Amino acid sequence: MKSAVVDKIASVAQHNDLGVELRLSPDIPCEEGVLVAARVLNNKSRYNQLELTSGRMATVNQGDVVVGALGHRKALRGYSGHLPTALKPGDIIQLLNIGGVLGLCDSANPDVGPPFDCEVLGTVLSFPYLGERIGVPARAGAHALDSDGTFDTNNVPVIALAGTCMDSGKTAAACAIVGRLRHLGFNVSACKATGVSLRRDVLAMEDAGASDTMIFSDFGIVTTTASNGPALTRALLGGLAKKSPDVIVLELGDGLLGAYGVEAILSDEAIREALTAVVLCANDPVSAWGGAKILRNEYDIEPAVVTGPATDNDVGVQQIDERMSLPAINALSNGVALGDLIAARLARETA
Repeated sequence: MKSAVVDKIASVAQHNDLGVELRLSPDIPCEEGVLVAARVLNNKSRYNQLELTSGRMATVNQGDVVVGALGHRKALRGYSGHLPTALKPGDIIQLLNIGGVLGLCDSANPDVGPPFDCEVLGTVLSFPYLGERIGVPARAGAHALDSDGTFDTNNVPVIALAGTCMDSGKTAAACAIVGRLRHLGFNVSACKATGVSLRRDVLAMEDAGASDTMIFSDFGIVTTTASNGPALTRALLGGLAKKSPDVIVLELGDGLLGAYGVEAILSDEAIREALTAVVLCANDPVSAWGGAKILRNEYDIEPAVVTGPATDNDVGVQQIDERMSLPAINALSNGVALGDLIAARLARETA
């Protein structure tokens, strides 16, 4: 065991009470969610920030000692990487996302450039035994995920947002809906069920007016998959429903076709039955057509509305109306109308 002074603690370690001086172990369990300290070896001019536990974004510089969590990522517009099978101090790994996921990079999107290389210093230790200096590996998360827990939303309506891809406008639409419903007098809770650890989206929903928020990483899951996505969604919806909000807004990160578990979630009959409405976020009219087709044909879900970049002007709106017979509303330019449409849907369901 040795001491280390760290410069930046990533938001993936949100639920750990870590200071700037930490104790590290050379024994590194290569398990998802284990917190490790690493020294950054290079500078970057793109995709060069880290989300801290405070929620602020900080620029990462060569020489910084950062704390992140071991994990994997499979992002179309970012880095793809896997969990190492063995690690020791001095080994080189990469920073795979802004939230602090550390792993071995397999490929990078040219838009973000090569990742940060990081020299592993050791496992961050926590000391849970009062009065004893026995350290155990610190891990991400505040609660353990109960995969077999009961699922009960207490009849709270759920508005889900599903996208055709990452960066298809899901969070912008979620914030527009949260903000408008709050102005209409609703007590709104919100959560994000899939993706890679990053609190930015749920923080944005809090800023928009959500009274309570949760994210999958609260359960120690660094990156969601088809195997844990449904259990996480049930735990998130059930956890928020216990406080009896008027409505829950659920963001499904990534896309309908992806590696983070959206397909498995929508294939779960109990979860589908809990969804009051599904908002489809699409990058362009073709993806809107394909997304609507997937929802209709594979999950028997009729989208309530289409939003996202596909609705940035009247051309896309008209194409969606003519080809799919769906309303299309842009969340950025007409968020009030989008929220009003959802409020009307909630009123019909209540009636």
